[in-house]
Amino acid sequence: MHWSEEIAQRIIDRNPEKEEYVCAAGVSPSGSVHIGNFRDIATPLFVVKSLQKKGKKARLLISWDEFDRCRKIPANVQAVVGDSYDKYIGCPYVDIPDPWGCHENYAQHFEEEFLKGIEPFGIQLDCRYQAEMYRSGKYTDRVITAIQKRGEIFEILDSFKTKDLSKSEEQRRAEHDAEKAVYSPVSIFCPECHTDFTTVTAFSEDGTEADYTCRCGHSGHFNFRENFNCKLGWKVDWAMRWGYEGVDFEPGGKDHSAPTGSYNNSKLIAKRIYGYEAPIYQGYEFIGIKGMTGKMSSSSGLNLTPETLLKLYQPEVLLWLYAKTDPIKAFDICFDDGILRQYFEFDKLLTDCREGKASDLMQDIAYLCRVEGREVETVPMSLLVQLGSIVNFNVPMLETVFEKIGTPYKAEQFADRLDRAKFWLEQCAPDQVNRLRATRNWEVYESLSEQEKQEIALLHDYIAKGGYTLDELNSQLYAIPKAVFGADLGDKELKGAQGAFFRAVYKLLIDKERGPRLYLFLYAIEAEKYVGLLDFSYPKTEAEQTADAAANAEACPVVEESAAHGEPDPVAPIKEQVVMDDFDRLDLRVCKILKAEPVRKSHSCLKLTLNDGLGERVIMSSIKAEYTPEMLVGKKIIVIANLKPNRICNVNSNGMLLAATNNACGCKVIFVDDSVPEGTAIH
Repeated sequence: MHWSEEIAQRIIDRNPEKEEYVCAAGVSPSGSVHIGNFRDIATPLFVVKSLQKKGKKARLLISWDEFDRCRKIPANVQAVVGDSYDKYIGCPYVDIPDPWGCHENYAQHFEEEFLKGIEPFGIQLDCRYQAEMYRSGKYTDRVITAIQKRGEIFEILDSFKTKDLSKSEEQRRAEHDAEKAVYSPVSIFCPECHTDFTTVTAFSEDGTEADYTCRCGHSGHFNFRENFNCKLGWKVDWAMRWGYEGVDFEPGGKDHSAPTGSYNNSKLIAKRIYGYEAPIYQGYEFIGIKGMTGKMSSSSGLNLTPETLLKLYQPEVLLWLYAKTDPIKAFDICFDDGILRQYFEFDKLLTDCREGKASDLMQDIAYLCRVEGREVETVPMSLLVQLGSIVNFNVPMLETVFEKIGTPYKAEQFADRLDRAKFWLEQCAPDQVNRLRATRNWEVYESLSEQEKQEIALLHDYIAKGGYTLDELNSQLYAIPKAVFGADLGDKELKGAQGAFFRAVYKLLIDKERGPRLYLFLYAIEAEKYVGLLDFSYPKTEAEQTADAAANAEACPVVEESAAHGEPDPVAPIKEQVVMDDFDRLDLRVCKILKAEPVRKSHSCLKLTLNDGLGERVIMSSIKAEYTPEMLVGKKIIVIANLKPNRICNVNSNGMLLAATNNACGCKVIFVDDSVPEGTAIH
């Protein structure tokens, strides 16, 4: 039985007569809602589907926490507005202007971005917008209940706190009583500065009114039955909403699932304050990213939204990743070759189900992955990647190639995957793009032995003659080394000769030692497009000489002669002392250099693309006179990651690397040991 069916059965057993079951999730529009948050939706979605499978009425309720206070401006928003949005910290997201000006407010921008992004999943959502719920007065009675029972709520929350054993019982009791006396379960948004930097100074005896002051200097009186611009604290709010909506099931991340976490706090508040049994709960593990690093976070600016992921994954494959994995276990969203394996495993599941070979559990998973109105064609993603790059993703040519190799897939069958294959290859694995050379590779050819050159000549003649089948071509590729080096070679020596032959062919055609299966590669492309690259029977042409000279110049850039090194600079005196808080303001982290490129408009700068542990960033660095790109790519360096962006040569530079500059040595970048993971903080 699938885990979602087990949860569904527990829900039914708990309340068998309920007319409609409610499975809930909460989403904060603090920034782009990333794919990690999708587990908060996928988990109750599968439970809803399992309840419906059992003949029960169920719905998926999504609460948009747009009335939450803004705690931090995400990196992608800062890139648009700079520091100008810092003034909105403490304001509800719904009261902040949309940075891009295309929606009514900040919250709506990211809500609609997410809702549009998940449309391909066909998920039916019942949305609650918390700003409207609070400001319409729907929660008023429950807010007043929390105020009236604030002492009990404080005791519940305090019971989960770790006690400071360094203090005496008397000290702890005194602090407890002092905190309890001023505790407020509700925050009031100031009508002047619109933030929640307010302090309640007194409640009325019946809990319906309060006096408050704000950090901005404003003071006021608040009537909770007439003014609804306030919000309960998170753990109280969560418990209150369960009862209001009649929630039967809700999941939460592992941070909420700890013994002292939010769920256990809210569970007691729901029971003791609101008289409601907390819903069945399921904790879940966070999602990993393979091929990139760093925990996904909507406040980090790493914009891995469902819409972005759907450029790589079909919706059914993403649902399968979530459905096949127990919520308490992690899995990876893959940007590397792992995605091809995931597609292969998904296709096998689907094929086994269609052929009646799948177990009951596998059939349950396939049911949960189904998207209404869609039928998945299991055209191998790995083949689309390999063959697509060969024919530059030309659809008619791809149909022809599939026909040639005995798998006659048509455009309508691979259309849903083709753009995803192209996107992955070009954006995530550009090193795997296969492009035929424009000219013969004389450098490689001249490095071959006479026998190896004979192999190339035999292959050229065989291809030029034509008239072979796919199987015949495959056999010939293995036969050529045997014919040249002798049939009496041992198995090990023969395999070595065949491997060297294949590598030589790849290098001559696509400048790589590896590529798609060679027989498929050579059979798929029209022979006239590459056979000339194997013909070395005539001398190097003038065009080839020019191309080789240009390639050599690009591959071996000359580092400009730096100023002659001389005596070391005078050692500067120690600067004014700083405290740890000053140092902690600097975000110094280890980054890996992914790309290093000269900038056309700059004589001194290189454009560096880095992996900073959360994603990619670009910095400009004036080290062109000291380093070539080849000297930098793959190295790890230290970067000031929170330096205010600067525009250099029309490039936004986000950070600055650390280097030592001295007359005795010039500018020397500080490199970090390769064993240190990207994103590691420098302390």
